[in-house]
Amino acid sequence: MFDLLITKFHDAHFMTMLLSAIAVSATVYALVIPLLAGDNLSKRMKAVASERERIKQRERERMNRTEKVSLRQTPKQVVQKVVEDFNLNKWLAQEEARDKLVMAGYRGQAPYITFLFFRLIMPIVFLAGAAIYIFLLSNMQQTTTMKIGMCFGAAWAGMQAPMLFLKNAIAKRQLSIRRAFPDALDLLLICIESGMSIEAAFRRVSDEIGTQSIALAEELTLTTAELSYLQDRKQAYENLAKRTGIEGVKSVCLALQQSERYGTPLGQTLRVMAQENRDMRMNEAEKKAAALPPKLTVPMIVFFLPVLFVVILGPTGIKVAAQMN
Repeated sequence: MFDLLITKFHDAHFMTMLLSAIAVSATVYALVIPLLAGDNLSKRMKAVASERERIKQRERERMNRTEKVSLRQTPKQVVQKVVEDFNLNKWLAQEEARDKLVMAGYRGQAPYITFLFFRLIMPIVFLAGAAIYIFLLSNMQQTTTMKIGMCFGAAWAGMQAPMLFLKNAIAKRQLSIRRAFPDALDLLLICIESGMSIEAAFRRVSDEIGTQSIALAEELTLTTAELSYLQDRKQAYENLAKRTGIEGVKSVCLALQQSERYGTPLGQTLRVMAQENRDMRMNEAEKKAAALPPKLTVPMIVFFLPVLFVVILGPTGIKVAAQMN
């Protein structure tokens, strides 16, 4: 059985067919999955409402000096048991991971427990997979020390995989917020100049911006809840800046804190910041457009030029071959 697998993996024709099938499947999946994806706005807004109720309950319990009631979702029993049995909270706990989970949109104890679980499982899975492939399936000519080093390298990659997943989730979420934030500032400016309070303005903007960025709508709704129930309103703005990790949002939160403290008008400040964030968004788009030609150079040389030469020189080559025969 192993000999057959090794033979198949080293068969160029079989591997070409396998990779082609994977590529076709990935293309079909990429084209079909957007058509099957549903609207997650209502589900995410329900989660935000649950978070708001949790904050409300927490503040009520704190003011009454009673035991706090947690409305967060509890982790799965198997994951919870593994984390508790191996005491992963002590060995793998990271405050940075908690912050990154919040920035990625995963709140509560359940995502953190799941993160610790995968920090334990993924190195074992990668190590076992690498060992099976290197020592059983492949015919590598490297020394045993090199093979063991490759296995440990795979284990290290498995340890870094959860953090890489978090970084990708944070980048995707921040991109969504960054693109919609200038429009949210314009809406916030209109609401404030019409006479709304900051809580009502945040609530209104979160309802309107949800069709453009669910992540930004979620953050604004949480900020509305914190402004309503936290005693220190400054903490609500600091939490918004910390959850997003975007410089534009931090600047706006600082301006809102100064307005709360000194009573300065927000209209002109929000107008200037909206324009600055819009300019930042345009500069980012121009930067990506300017970086496109160098990135296209290698694909054009590798894929386009050979085809172009075949199209141009192919008929001439056919005629020359026919004349020579």
